Amino acid sequence: MIARTHFAVLTTRLSIAPALITPLLIIPLLVTLSACANNGGGRTVDTSGDTSALSAPRNHLLGEDRSATGGDQVQAGVNAYLWRGAIDTLSFMPFASADPVGGIILTDWYSPPTTTGERFKATAYVLGKQLRSDAIRVAIFRQTLDNGQWVDATVAPNTGPEITNKILARARQLRADAGQTGN
Repeated sequence: MIARTHFAVLTTRLSIAPALITPLLIIPLLVTLSACANNGGGRTVDTSGDTSALSAPRNHLLGEDRSATGGDQVQAGVNAYLWRGAIDTLSFMPFASADPVGGIILTDWYSPPTTTGERFKATAYVLGKQLRSDAIRVAIFRQTLDNGQWVDATVAPNTGPEITNKILARARQLRADAGQTGN
């Protein structure tokens, strides 16, 4: 009863025919509801590539195997083989974050089981679309335990280049397993 009274007042004050009020109220409601429809987030997945030669991801940050030839990495502007090679090579360390769009991998502190009072952290940057040695940069950080406090320490000069070389070797292996040549 109250709704009809408000409807009658509205049509009288606006001097609009009651047949026009209903569509004017329903159309904005329908437009709003249609904007809420789930369209899959606007993402498409390319399943045409053969990913059988690639190993499954070994870290919890990669909930699905996006392979070296598909997923966000190719669209993001970084080389998918370098990205996957870096993930695979650094997977012995716990990951703090991994951003395939920006090409940045940050690990958390890792203490080797054979040493006490020493821990390492790594940051890898995938810088380009080409599988080249200058498209990956790795920074290694080291701390030692001194009187109960972690203190920054120097890293052996060959540690960063060795890990970079292992990432490059893994990326080349992934590319060869996928049967591609070139970049």
